[in-house]
Amino acid sequence: MRKVCVVIGSRANYSSIKAAMQAIQNHSELELQVVVGASAILDRYGSVVDLIEQDGFTPDARVFMLLEGESPITMAKSTGLGLMELPTVFERLAPDFVVTVGDRFETMATTLASVYINIPLAHTMGGEVSGTIDESIRHAVTKFAHVHFPACNDARERIIRMGEREEDVYLVGCPRMDLVREILEAENGLPCDLFADGVGGAIDPDAPFLIVSQHPVTTEYGEGRDQMMETLIAVSRLGLPAIVLWPNPDAGSGQVAESIRVFREHHDDSQIHFFKNLPIDVYIRLMKRTTCLVGNSSSGIREGAFIGTPVVNIGTRQSNRERGSNVIDVGYTADEVEAGIRQQVDHGPYASEPVYGDGFAGKKIADILASCDVRLQKQITY
Repeated sequence: MRKVCVVIGSRANYSSIKAAMQAIQNHSELELQVVVGASAILDRYGSVVDLIEQDGFTPDARVFMLLEGESPITMAKSTGLGLMELPTVFERLAPDFVVTVGDRFETMATTLASVYINIPLAHTMGGEVSGTIDESIRHAVTKFAHVHFPACNDARERIIRMGEREEDVYLVGCPRMDLVREILEAENGLPCDLFADGVGGAIDPDAPFLIVSQHPVTTEYGEGRDQMMETLIAVSRLGLPAIVLWPNPDAGSGQVAESIRVFREHHDDSQIHFFKNLPIDVYIRLMKRTTCLVGNSSSGIREGAFIGTPVVNIGTRQSNRERGSNVIDVGYTADEVEAGIRQQVDHGPYASEPVYGDGFAGKKIADILASCDVRLQKQITY
């Protein structure tokens, strides 16, 4: 039985790989191992590890690797901490595969820890472009990985053009779409005590409302505070209730969080509710209901296309990433953001577009990991 070790470092990591974890756990020829680290085990980022355990997964290891400060320096040092800790974990667990997700700094630590001790590496969501440091990390991981699971055709073709063997590149779609499909098919309602968590006013989810999900842009470090304030000002001008999500822990997240706190101190937030974290099933149901998703989260590009959610994508964080017709791109000023939101409010919901898969990626990934013949070509070739 092959042992497959999945490393989760953030809430975005988890939602992006949960469906594959379920499929691996249920596969007769695979044994799932789970390593949780970085922001996923910290309370101030919503204790994602608690959600992981509630979903029926048992962490085999917890890795503390996130330095406080949320700056480029601490992000680099956190990568180093991960690289110091993860080889010991992998040596103990002795997996046949390590699975790493996307493009975050903990993804780079996972990658180097795995390949330096000759454990085959599988990479999901590689080959995409976005115009920030995330893209550089993503492409670097591609050159280390032995098996590739791109989420869209554009990404698959790019991985092959980067020199990877076509037989090692499997177009499976994004596992996040599996969760979207399952959640929407279940047709469950929202929790009645949804707004007991977080701070701010209560929102009526049956009336028009906005979702704001905006993260720091690491290559624009120092500008996140002003960028987020412009977004919040634009939202307040519209007079629509809004749900605002806390930023991820990338360099600059402290500035974005400070902007949220300053806004709350100086503006009426009776129609705005702020959450540190939302369970994925709740988030998807809110995306289905929202009038518009505002910010720079990849969920607007990925889940938004699948659901048909109107999206106003702000700034450069998702530049050049393949997208559906549901996305409008705007700059950082309040005027631009406001105009984009008004345009999407007038448009209403979009038709679903399967840009990032059909909602069955997890099973495809598990079946491939169980059957593929992987040699450590990278250690021989490079």
